[in-house]
Amino acid sequence: MDLTGRTMVITGAGRGTGRALAIRAGRLGARVLVSARGLDAARRTADEITADSGAQAEGLACNLSDPASVRAFAAEVASRTDRVDVLVNNGARYLHGADLLGADDDAIVDTIASGATGTVLVTRHLLPLLRASAAADVVNLVSSVGELRNHRSDSHPAYYAAKAAQSGFSDVLSARLRPENIRVIALYPPDFDDADPLAPTWDTTPRTATDPLTTQSVTDCVLFAISQPRDCFIRTFRFEQL
Repeated sequence: MDLTGRTMVITGAGRGTGRALAIRAGRLGARVLVSARGLDAARRTADEITADSGAQAEGLACNLSDPASVRAFAAEVASRTDRVDVLVNNGARYLHGADLLGADDDAIVDTIASGATGTVLVTRHLLPLLRASAAADVVNLVSSVGELRNHRSDSHPAYYAAKAAQSGFSDVLSARLRPENIRVIALYPPDFDDADPLAPTWDTTPRTATDPLTTQSVTDCVLFAISQPRDCFIRTFRFEQL
């Protein structure tokens, strides 16, 4: 796959899946704009991308639970590019604990705001740049907890709420943006192995049906979806769990 000439924005890329996807996108030739809640973390990922592949990359701060920070982030993106070809809404706060009383109000508000409101606002404020692309994709990293009646996770009910909202947003936006040739793709992975994309075994470790899902598999799905011809609208990726 060749992403040369395409501009990709990835939120929550200071670590984990967002960082992994950003590094892989750089290897495929994309220009990558990454965000993290902390500017230092975003810049570290951008520096890693450039050191790894020589791709153009920039790190920007974005607190997804703060609308003012989202607006500032979108303005920074707009000052650097005239279009966004791929937006990956990956950033979201995880909150553990099955007991509703196990987290305080601030943690609950921050979890729902970062995962749900943050996804909506980032997409809203970058929509003009997505519309400026000849073939734009929005990829939302939801979670299997966003699926109806999936009670397998020990994550907090607030995290379930955030991911359910993100799922509903993805569904309606896919239908409404399709006439504009903007694809909206939602992934619903269960918990998975967050392996380091710079590790020597990244592309070589065999995977079987009995192994846990890996970061590489999740990022493979993202790259597969955005590489499809424009008559192929893959709305969701759902994963069977063991």
